[in-house]
Amino acid sequence: MATTVRNLKIKTSTCKRILKELHSYEKEVQREAAKTADMKDKGADPYDLKQQENVLAESRMMIPDCRKRLEASLADLKATLEEFKESNQQDPEIEEPQRVIAEVEALFPSTESE
Repeated sequence: MATTVRNLKIKTSTCKRILKELHSYEKEVQREAAKTADMKDKGADPYDLKQQENVLAESRMMIPDCRKRLEASLADLKATLEEFKESNQQDPEIEEPQRVIAEVEALFPSTESE
């Protein structure tokens, strides 16, 4: 089955959405960490501080899961793009997926390029 432009766009959008989600979680962790530090500095109630630390821990737990999903989505997008290229379809539609792949791969410097 030949890969279609629509299929390629869907995989690209998925990758972009998960990347956006990852950035959102990272910002949330920064916000919550700053709030936790601020509460400690102001001598907040121990119960409130504990609740805030739980919120921070939950936010931090979302990042590894999101990164795993992003890696899987990236692999899927790369495979789809390869199929698309192999079907000898010359199309300007491949520029966006290639840009997204490069952007996501920049986050995973330890991942070797194939």
